[in-house]
Parts: sequence; structure tokens; C-alpha cells
Amino acid sequence: MRKCIDSLLAGGEDVEILIVDDGSTKDRTAEIADEYEAQYPTIIKAIHKENGGHGSAVNTGIANASGLYFKVVDSDDWVKEDAYMQILNTLRELAGGDKVLDMLISNYVYEKEGEKHKKVIQYHHTLPIGEMFTWDDCRHFMKGHYILMHSVIFRTKLLKDCGIKLPEHTFYVDNIYVFEPLLHVKNMYYLDVNFYRYYIGRQDQSVNERIMISRIDQQIKVNKIMIDYFVEHKLEMMRNKRLYQYMRNYLEIITTVSSVLLIRSGTEEHLEKKKELWQYLKDKDHSIYRWMRKGLLGSVMNLPGKGGRKISVVGYHLAQRIFKFN
Repeated sequence: MRKCIDSLLAGGEDVEILIVDDGSTKDRTAEIADEYEAQYPTIIKAIHKENGGHGSAVNTGIANASGLYFKVVDSDDWVKEDAYMQILNTLRELAGGDKVLDMLISNYVYEKEGEKHKKVIQYHHTLPIGEMFTWDDCRHFMKGHYILMHSVIFRTKLLKDCGIKLPEHTFYVDNIYVFEPLLHVKNMYYLDVNFYRYYIGRQDQSVNERIMISRIDQQIKVNKIMIDYFVEHKLEMMRNKRLYQYMRNYLEIITTVSSVLLIRSGTEEHLEKKKELWQYLKDKDHSIYRWMRKGLLGSVMNLPGKGGRKISVVGYHLAQRIFKFN
């Protein structure tokens, strides 16, 4: 946590740092937050609240933010200073311009425990570099290569105006955070710098496969919230072909992750939950269900029998090795 805060302090008085203590009792989060607020009273604000989970903490951050732009940084992650300075300089230059910047995108690095070679997620093959652009200017996003919480900075007012409210006591809500606001994003800017350092590899981390399976009901909850949002706003999304394709494909990825984790657990109960999830999608929007089932990911996730399930898991582990997640 200290490493995280110290990396953000390099922004000086131009950056407001909100430390949200989400009812922590088993560590020194509250004490450390108050210590930093006392030392940097014009920069840091410590917010203490009852435990509500990651989504609740992000909601609290948005509600208390007074800056023009908003960035979520998890306490075990950090940012690279030289890239940080480029980010801030770019935001200063764009603020108050003819076009309002809704979302800035940068690269992130998987700081995976025990890995010497770090996987960098870049977007230079998909997004225009160093200029304001819209969804129409985006090229095709490859499978598994999407805009995540680590790579985005949103305009604060956009987040507040779109009314996003992440569910409490639920993990994996970061998928909702980089899904629902996109309908309201018009102007974007991509800075090709390795800004965010995403620490991964702890055995107790929420994205550890074993932990994700144990919390599969929360993953399914997030998945269904995304299905509901997509169906409710489908006609609005379809006004822009590239935005619609992106959000549809991202929903496909999340549904695939849910499915393969349910398969990976190997229990009859979880296999039934996989069937129920796909039935939920079918009942909500038969055309999207049909499109997903006919696609490569949907076909692989729904192969019959033990042999089909083994193929699904092999595909999932291949993606793990390529993209370095979990």
C-alpha cells in the first residue's frame, strides 16, 4: 500500500489521492491512510467506511472525487513515474480544449510474481496514438485484448452522470466498471506508455483460479448484470457499429470466463450453473445467445461430455499462457 501511494505522490498538487479504507480490521490500512493524510493534507484524503467490498470502495471514490479525471489504483499495484508525468501532461494539454476528453487509455504491465519477463498489454495495433479519436476510428480488438480497469482514466463527471453503481460485497466488478460507462464515452485518447503496474501471482489474490472458482457465484452475478445492461441498452449501442461490436465481444469474453471456471471446478452443481447462465442469456436475448453459441468461444465452451470439457479447459490454459492472467 505504501508503494502504491508513494508512486502516486509524484503527481504533486495536481493529483487528489483518495485512500478508501473499506472497513479494514486485519491490517494497518486505516492507520496508514491517516498517517499519509496528516503528512500530505492538501493532496491526500483518507475516507473510512464500513466494509462493502471493492465495488463499494470505487463507488465511494467516485462520490468523493473532485478532480477532472478519475483513476482506480488498487493498493497492491503502482504506477511508473515517467509514464505518470506523460499522462498528467497530456491531461493538462487536453483539458479545456474544443473537444471534451471522456477516456484516456494507456498500457499496463503484468507484474507477475516469479516472472522475469513482464507481459505488457498495449493497444497500438487497435487505437490511434497521440490524438483524440472516437469509436469509429478504432480498429478491430483481438480476442482477450480489451480495455481493462488498469488501462483507463475516465472523466469524473461522466462517471457521475452515467449513474454507475457497482454492487457491494462482490468481486470482479471491475468488468462492470469498464463496460457500462463506455456507452457514454465519445472522445478518447491513447497514450502508448507503460503506466500501470498490475501485481499478480499471490495465492490469495481474487484473480487466482482457485479463488475465482470458490467465488463463482459472484462472477456469475457480475456476468448477469452485464447481460442485463447490454440487453437494456442494445438499441443505443447499435447506433455505433464499432461500440456495439466491442461491447458484445467483451460480454462474450466474460461469459466464456464464467463458463470455463464452472467447467474447471468439475462439480455437477457448477455444470448446472453453466447451463443456467446460458439459459439466462437465451431468455434475455435470443439473438445474442445464438451469436455467442455459434462463435468459436461459445462452441468450445458448450462441447458435450467430458471430452468437450477437457478441450474447453485446454483452450483456457493456452490463453493463460499467452496473456499471463491468473
